[in-house]
Amino acid sequence: MSNLTLYGIPNCDTVKKARNYLEARGLGYHFHDYKKAGVTAADLGRWSDVVGWERLLNKAGTTFKKLPDADKVDIDAAKAIALMVANPSMIKRPLVEGGGALLVGFNPTEWDALLSQN
Repeated sequence: MSNLTLYGIPNCDTVKKARNYLEARGLGYHFHDYKKAGVTAADLGRWSDVVGWERLLNKAGTTFKKLPDADKVDIDAAKAIALMVANPSMIKRPLVEGGGALLVGFNPTEWDALLSQN
């Protein structure tokens, strides 16, 4: 499989595991660093259409937990996307897109099933 893009943050341990996984299987990828390159509302909207914004928004992370209480309530797709654009650290990592696959989070079993098909 080619044309994979791995989205994440370089110092994230889970992103490091994902990079090692891809490299060990000879799967080339482009790394998109959220911290340096950001993320667009259009990308988040497209991904939300596939997996749902609830799966993309990492409510367990420190960044989300530090938000003011008003930002944590009444979250819908538009609000979630705005929060993730403003705070890319809130996006569940890693995210891999390409070859018809969209993977959110690192689950080797799920990755094997989807990435070996392409």
